[in-house]
Amino acid sequence: MLGHTFQVTADELKDIFNTRLAPYLPAHLTNVEPNPSGWGISYTFKPFTGREDEPREPRRYYDDPKLCYRHQDREAGRPEAGEAEYDLREKARHFLDEVYSEARTEWRNARYIAALKAVVKNTGDLYKQYGQARTAVDAAYAYLREPEAAKEWPTAVSRLIDAHGALKAAATAFDERAQQIAEVDEEHFHEEMPGYDEALKAAGYPEGKHWPIASPRDYGTNYRGEYDRATLSGQAQTLIREQEEHVAKVGRLAGTPAA
Repeated sequence: MLGHTFQVTADELKDIFNTRLAPYLPAHLTNVEPNPSGWGISYTFKPFTGREDEPREPRRYYDDPKLCYRHQDREAGRPEAGEAEYDLREKARHFLDEVYSEARTEWRNARYIAALKAVVKNTGDLYKQYGQARTAVDAAYAYLREPEAAKEWPTAVSRLIDAHGALKAAATAFDERAQQIAEVDEEHFHEEMPGYDEALKAAGYPEGKHWPIASPRDYGTNYRGEYDRATLSGQAQTLIREQEEHVAKVGRLAGTPAA
């Protein structure tokens, strides 16, 4: 019985991968070699698309005389081999489990990246449009403090209201896409995955690390019809409410009914 760590010679490694495991190895495996550190094995795979079936060990290897357990030899009427042979078989089964574990990690990462790539699309444009809408709101609101605004107060306030509408629309459009991205991230997340920023970069969207993506549960409105502050819709809602209250107060104190 092997321990948590064990040694394997170059000849054993060659026998294991070139002979014993050859019929069962993942199709994407291209190279096997010892790690430079001297501990463990390094596996290289051709790129997965994430659309392949999940890599799984073929169950038929259980009955292979070059891999089977001692009791299986007895049950099949074969003479039991020596301890060295059974140790070698155990090493081979260990490496088969390991290579498929590595293959599944590669496949899951590829599936995550492909799913992100499919959903991201024009998110960058949506975020840019939100930024432009926010700039327009800031400009329209700042103008109300200028002396010139008093000469056209109703018109200036109307422009702010229009800018508010555009901001809400832009925030909604971005958040709808952001929720899809958040759902993909949550669906595919597991500890072997690359980080979110790294996955976006691999998908071709390195700028995505700057997008404000909240948790999937933060999107939509609560029972009061309010959005969460973690979303752009929530931030826009808060900003608009504060500006509307301020403009209304100015109108009330200044005696400007049109406000």
